[in-house]
Amino acid sequence: MVSKKTILACVFLFGTLATLKAQQKDFHNWAKTPPMGWNSWDCYGPTVVESEVKANADYMSENLKAFGWEYVVVDIRWYLGNDKAHGYNETNPDYVLDEYGRFQPAVNRFPSAAGGKGFKPLADYIHKKGLKFGIHIMRGIPVEAVKRNLPIMGSKATAKEIYSTELQCKWLRDMYTVVAGRDGAQEYYNSLFQLYASWGVDFIKVDDLSRPYHTGEVEMIRKAIALTGRKIVLSTSPGETPIASASHVQEHANMWRTVDDFWDNWPMLKDHFEVFERWNKYRVSGAWPDGDMLPLGKIGIRAERGNPRMTEFTKDEQFTLMTLWTIFRSPLMFGGNLPENDAFTLSLLNNKEVINVLNHSSNNKQLFRNENGICWIADDPETGDKYLALFNPGDGDQPVEISVNLHDLGFNKACKVRDLWSRTDKGTVKGNFSASINKHGAGLFRISAIK
Repeated sequence: MVSKKTILACVFLFGTLATLKAQQKDFHNWAKTPPMGWNSWDCYGPTVVESEVKANADYMSENLKAFGWEYVVVDIRWYLGNDKAHGYNETNPDYVLDEYGRFQPAVNRFPSAAGGKGFKPLADYIHKKGLKFGIHIMRGIPVEAVKRNLPIMGSKATAKEIYSTELQCKWLRDMYTVVAGRDGAQEYYNSLFQLYASWGVDFIKVDDLSRPYHTGEVEMIRKAIALTGRKIVLSTSPGETPIASASHVQEHANMWRTVDDFWDNWPMLKDHFEVFERWNKYRVSGAWPDGDMLPLGKIGIRAERGNPRMTEFTKDEQFTLMTLWTIFRSPLMFGGNLPENDAFTLSLLNNKEVINVLNHSSNNKQLFRNENGICWIADDPETGDKYLALFNPGDGDQPVEISVNLHDLGFNKACKVRDLWSRTDKGTVKGNFSASINKHGAGLFRISAIK
């Protein structure tokens, strides 16, 4: 006779497997549109503190939530009490770990984490604002956990039994690789994400997954998220994910990096035209190639790179950045200190007509690239209208006239044109539409057939 205990165990197992299978199937629904939020990296590097996170959440709630901005993300090394700007403290790092080798927030930087509360109080604060909370982690298991040979929660294994020094991150030595398939390896990742779920985390940026692409750890992370029962959006980072792994990352993550860290200089921005064209065919709803954060507004306050500054992009270059990310449908993670936004910076973030292109356009693609400029197009599936993005990447001092044959967009009759950035109607055109675009500038238009 089968015991009641065995029956209950089987019910629990089948229920867990059903939950896992369902979440592995539908996790793309957690990010049906490109995620939009703020990340602490560009302005605070590895040194952000709780009051700064709250100040950015307060600003987002008051000024940007209504436009779809929702994630507040604490970036790298929140578990260190003595990190620094312009690099990392790897000389005498003050790590904070629990008894299972899982990093905890440094209390001197995040006072609400005292008493073993972790990030839950901060997540609660952000959730009460109607926003979502995210964190950054490094792939692998802490070197410190291996040194102490700490136990793995939910397993008989210890840290020394699941790690490898192979493929250790070259630019930050906090972690060792977790070897997929070893006893305790999956349990380690399960314990991590169970902890994060208990804190109320909604978004995880996992670093050092892409170069080279760590298939085994990506799969363990995906499974661990599913087992939590919480809708945690997964972002993989950094560097360009190998094209050969495009299908795999699309099946396991909600967003993945297409470039190395992106900063406020024109050559880096110009490179994105080729990068986005290369990645365009791999975008599906819920799985988004990520052009990296938006280094706009006040950045470099205590960052890895540069000194405190308003972005060094010109206004025209800022229009290009926002237009290109929008027409490509990249996630938008703002990097500046939101409370220090000026009116122009805010205007880049609260334009409903532009955000509608990001969220609801389809068939996005480059139409042409020639000596005059670059053109991307997309459809409005609800109205049949077309979105038209024109770019002048040239270095000439004078504006360039860029012309588009409306027949190539499917219009054989007169059309109405609306400038989405200026929110003004530009009249009626037939045959061709032309716009004068400044050096390194862009325009974004809606083309509508006259009924």
